Amino acid sequence: MAASFPLAPTTPALSQWFSQLYQAVSQWVVDLVNTLAGYGVELAHGFANLPAQVGPAVTSPAVWHPILYGVLVLVMLVGVVGSVVPVLPGMSLILGAIIIWGLVVGFAGLKWALGVAIVALILSLLIDYLAGVLSAQRVGASKWGQTGAFVGMFLGLFGLLPFLPTGIPLLGILLGTVLGAFIGEFLHRRELKLGQRIVQASKVGLAIVVGTLVGTVLEVLLALASVVVFLVTTWPGQWTY
Repeated sequence: MAASFPLAPTTPALSQWFSQLYQAVSQWVVDLVNTLAGYGVELAHGFANLPAQVGPAVTSPAVWHPILYGVLVLVMLVGVVGSVVPVLPGMSLILGAIIIWGLVVGFAGLKWALGVAIVALILSLLIDYLAGVLSAQRVGASKWGQTGAFVGMFLGLFGLLPFLPTGIPLLGILLGTVLGAFIGEFLHRRELKLGQRIVQASKVGLAIVVGTLVGTVLEVLLALASVVVFLVTTWPGQWTY
């Protein structure tokens, strides 16, 4: 409601003019409050009905299943990277993502994916042992050499070696493992002559690195196989709602 303000008085009746002005302003304020209150009520009703309108669409499996599927596939790809970078989980992350998907949609269509992932996880654990420990033992590596390889791998991974500020984890892991195994074995073989100590320490470092590389390649192949089997058997085109 538009308020009409009287013109300024030209007569001494100033009190009457102020009274009319006060009434006009008061009425304008009341109308404004009523209008805003009406808008507020309509807005509140709209928000109250929003869950009933949006809720079914958001909670529909056709909406959030593809989103969850994409997130889990990304998690699996992180697991593949974890097969190369020791600081990240590898096959355990992939298996966990498959189990989460099974808990959501059921395990009926996940027999192959779940079976392959479990077998791959077991083989990865065996490879970790065989590639590192047995390769070192075959060339007569001592505990010092094996411990040095682990310490060097850790320092190389995070770029903590003073001469390896590369920031490249894989390069740091390889060089750090070689140097760590060499130094550990060299320090331990004090009973040998200098030349023999260098030869033995070099053999240990090379054996551990070769075993680590072979094991890493096998673990990456196992991780990729698990992801591929999961994608083939659960691709979104097969979903029905």
